[in-house]
Amino acid sequence: MMDQQYTRRLEKIEAVLEHWLPETPDMNWAAAVFPGLADTVNPLLLRALTAPDKDLLSRGGKRWRPLLMTLVCEALGGGDAALPLVPLVEFCHNASLIHDDIEDNSNERRGKPAVHIIHGVDAAINSGCFLYFLSLACINSWANLSKQRETEVYTLWAGYLRKLHLGQAMDIHWHRNFDLIPSVDEYFTMCKLKTGCLARFAAELGAAVAVMGGVNPVSVSTEYLGAAAEKLGVGFQILDDVKNVTSGIPGKKRGDDVVEGKKSLPVLLFLHRWPEKREMVFRCFNAAHSGGVCAPEVEELIQALMAAGVLAEAEDQGKNLIAEAREIFTAPRPDSPLNAEGRALLDGLLEEFIRQ
Repeated sequence: MMDQQYTRRLEKIEAVLEHWLPETPDMNWAAAVFPGLADTVNPLLLRALTAPDKDLLSRGGKRWRPLLMTLVCEALGGGDAALPLVPLVEFCHNASLIHDDIEDNSNERRGKPAVHIIHGVDAAINSGCFLYFLSLACINSWANLSKQRETEVYTLWAGYLRKLHLGQAMDIHWHRNFDLIPSVDEYFTMCKLKTGCLARFAAELGAAVAVMGGVNPVSVSTEYLGAAAEKLGVGFQILDDVKNVTSGIPGKKRGDDVVEGKKSLPVLLFLHRWPEKREMVFRCFNAAHSGGVCAPEVEELIQALMAAGVLAEAEDQGKNLIAEAREIFTAPRPDSPLNAEGRALLDGLLEEFIRQ
C-alpha cells in the first residue's frame, strides 16, 4: 500500500515534467515558454533545443528531490500545492548533470553514453543552460500567485542555484589539481553546496508553498526542515562516492571517480591519516586519468581504500547523516509541524535511502 502511494505521487511528478519538457514540443508549448515568438520559431529548432534534455530525463532517475518537496508540502497540510513547481528542483538537477559530465569528461550517465557524447558538447551546454531557465516557466503559470509570492520563489531558487555552482567550482578545482588535498571539513562544505543545497531547496520550497497556502507560518520552520534535507543530500553524496568504487553505480562505470581524480570522503580520510601514501594515490590518479577505468591502478587504489577501512567508515558516516535527517523529519514530537501521514511517507522514503 505504501509503495502505491509513492507510485501515484511519482506519476503526478512525471506528468508535470512531461508537460514542461514534452517529447515533441508544439506551438502551444512554445507559446508558454517563448511568449511572442511561437509563430516565428521552426518546430525543428524547438526539438533541437530540447532533445538533449529530454534524452536525459527519459532515462529515468530516482526523482527523490521533487518527491521530498511534495511530501513536505503535504505533511504541512498543503496538499498538492507544490506539485506544479517540481521542475524547479528536477530540471535544475538534470541540467547540473549534463554540465557535470562535460566538466568531468564522463562517458556514461544512467546506462547510456553521456548527453554531450550523443548530441555534441555545444548542444549539451546550450540545452543544459536552457533546462535551468525552463524550470522557471512553471512559476509564471502557477495559478493565483501574487507578485510577492512569485518573488519569494524566484529568490529562493536563485540563492540555491548560486550555491550549487559554487560547490561545483570547488569540486572542479580539487580534481584538476591532483596535489591539492582539501580538509575533510572542506569536503563537507562542498557536498552541502553541490548536493545538499538542492535537497535543502526542495524541502524549503515545499514548506514555503504550504505556508503560502495558509499554513500558520509561525508553526513552520523552513530552516529546520532545510537543514534536515541538507543532511540527506550530503549523506546521499557520500554513499554514492562509496558505491562508485565498490558495487558501482547503475548507469556509470565502476571506478570512474578515480579516473576523474575525485577527492571523495574515503580518499581524503585515507590521505589525511596516511600522508605517506600520497605518492601512491596520485600515481593511481594519473594512471587512471590516462588509461581509464580499465587501468590496473584503479583497482589498486580501491583495494588500498578497502584495506584501510575508510570505505566502510565513509559509508557509516553517510548512513548516519541520513538517519539524523530521518529522525528530524519523522520523529513524533509535540513541536513538529508535520502531520502523522506525512511523517510516515517521509519515513518510508528515507528508509529506502538507508537500504540502498
